Amino acid sequence: MTEPTSAPTFRLAYVPGVTPTKWVRIWRERLPDVPLELVAATAADAPTLLRTGAVDAALVRLPVDRDGLSVIALYEETPVVVVPKDHVITAADEVSTRDLSDETVLHPHDDTLEWSARPGTAALHRPDTTADAIELVAAGIGVLVVPQSLARLHHRKDLTYRTVTDAPASPVALAWPTSATTDLVEEFVGIVRGRSANSSRGRGAAEPAPKRTASQKAAAKRAARAEAGKTPTPRNTKRHRR
Repeated sequence: MTEPTSAPTFRLAYVPGVTPTKWVRIWRERLPDVPLELVAATAADAPTLLRTGAVDAALVRLPVDRDGLSVIALYEETPVVVVPKDHVITAADEVSTRDLSDETVLHPHDDTLEWSARPGTAALHRPDTTADAIELVAAGIGVLVVPQSLARLHHRKDLTYRTVTDAPASPVALAWPTSATTDLVEEFVGIVRGRSANSSRGRGAAEPAPKRTASQKAAAKRAARAEAGKTPTPRNTKRHRR
């Protein structure tokens, strides 16, 4: 007896701070028969998950090693500096990197911001993760510049943040293995790009109507005229014999 084929599953990785909720909802509306599995991943691990086939696509922070990957940028996040609530920086609504020149600025190993020159003074030791750096900010060891979504993700009552106007933005992108550009990947690309269900290239797209032949078109026109009463009822031209 042949075993039934299991339904396909679309596996989507996402890095901290990125919220795929809207796109997941649209996916479930358009493809209710294809489960979408979310896989939390670090910024460093996401490309590996793609290359090993552990996931079909990933929402990542740029830059990433693009070797073997297709990448489309989606949006950029505003950079902010996380500080204690009683810090002098909180007196302003936004700051520049020059305002951080006298600060100890933490640089965690999972930082993805591309700096040409880091502001302030580097700490003696680099924290392993952004979460670790947040703890050091709360302890008064230094301040931390991160994408705004990460500041929200690691929110604490004793900390706040301010926009850094000239810090590098954090681009968020969708990536997938170029050699594995499946119909389901195309479907998700269409969703994140805002395509409607009918314009999407994936399996959720509506099938185009088949083209009619000339005879079919002519027959349709005759039927339409008859329906409108424009075509008289044909008379029987044969005469009855007496």
